[in-house]
Parts: sequence; C-alpha cells; structure tokens
Amino acid sequence: MLKIKAIPAFNDNYIWLLDDGSEAWIVDPGDAEPVLAQLRALSRPLSGILITHHHPDHVGGVERLVSAYDVPVVGPAQATPAITRAVCSGDRVVAAGLEFTVLEVPGHTLDHIAYWAPGAAATAGVLFCGDTLFAGGCGRVFEGTPAMLHESLQRLAALPPATAVYCAHEYTLSNLSFALAVDPDNTELRERLARDARRREQQLPTVPSTLAEELATNPFLRCTEPAVVAAAQRRHPAAGGGAPQQVFACLREWKNNF
Repeated sequence: MLKIKAIPAFNDNYIWLLDDGSEAWIVDPGDAEPVLAQLRALSRPLSGILITHHHPDHVGGVERLVSAYDVPVVGPAQATPAITRAVCSGDRVVAAGLEFTVLEVPGHTLDHIAYWAPGAAATAGVLFCGDTLFAGGCGRVFEGTPAMLHESLQRLAALPPATAVYCAHEYTLSNLSFALAVDPDNTELRERLARDARRREQQLPTVPSTLAEELATNPFLRCTEPAVVAAAQRRHPAAGGGAPQQVFACLREWKNNF
C-alpha cells in the first residue's frame, strides 16, 4: 500500500516521500537533512528523486542525497546538474509503484513540470505540482507570463476531480484569505477556510487537497465564474472584457500585493 508523507522543510516547504513498502522516492528535496532523518527512521534506502523545477528550495538537497544514495534523479533537463533522466511532456516515470505522466506546466518557471498518476480501484489519482498549483492559490509568475501560467493551470484543472493535489508549500490559509476577498459569498470556500484553520491550529498539513476542492474554491481555477470575473473587473480595468486570461492576470497581480 502506497504511503505519501509530508516532510516539512524550511519555513513552509513540503518535501514528499512516496513509500510503497519496497521503494522510497522523494519529490523536490530542497533540504537533505529532514529527508535523511526520515529515511533513517524508516530504515529504508532512497530509491529515486523527482524534481518539478529548478528553484533552490526544490533542488538544494539533491547533491547530498545523491552522494549518500546512488539513485536516479528525474526532472527538467536544466533543473540541477544531478539530473540523470531529463523528462518532458508525455514522458512516463515509474516511482514507488505508480506510473506518472509528465505534464509541462510553465509559468512559475519556464522549466516547470508536474507528475500525475491516475487512480486505480478505490485510489484517487495523485498529482505532484510543485509551485504551479497551490491549495487555494497558484505560484507567482517569475519566468513565464500570466497567460502561460493560466494555460498550465487549465491543463491541471482538466484532470479527474478526485485527484489528490500535492503542492510544495503550506500557503493555504493566506491563499484562502485572498480567495475570500475575491469570492466572499462562496459557502464552500468559507467552510474550507474554517476547516483548514483548525488543521493548522493542530499543526497538521492542509495538503493534499483534491482537484474538486480547488475547482470549487480556488479563484485561479475559476476565472469564468461570474463572481470572480466581477471582482477582477472591480479591481482592474484591464479585466473589463472578462476574458479568462485577463481575469487571471488581474487576480495574480492582486494576490502579489495582498
């Protein structure tokens, strides 16, 4: 039975451990120390590493882990010199018993990819999306364009609603607070914010969420919803036409300064 565990790192990062009882894979190890500690606690060697993009808080621990365990490192070609298998859209990656499809999702960075595995039997699909889609929000646009990130999010939004969304940061409460400013009459959003606030009070992760939750409450996936469009139009004249990309660009600029 596959287990997916959050390993906290830095102030708000999550490094993800996939353990199926025979293999242990790590997603986006920005720091090696907590990963090594977890592997020691499990008495399990590392089997491989998945990388979503090149930012230091996602790759900073790779070299030390590779020096301790001679394992494959899968990710975008330029993410780190330690990459042993460069992957791009449509490639398949088998890790901890799951077969992932690689999705190119640029916008936050130009090299950003995500890993999606469909569900089997009663198991929901699994998505590791790095800093592209967050619980209740999305990443900043550092290297791409708002239009590029919007298109990437639409690609993720088309996945099955039951998909479990494993993002790389604990930003949920601030994201949902912003979402409520955009969409204050959204009952599901208010309930989600209250529920996730209780989880954080207990020092529990708010992720994974599900894609269904994101489609119902994340304004960056709701750029055609009348309430979200109206909020963007009130905020910025550039969203006046109500085109989804215009609405998205307005929301992203608004969130940058929220």
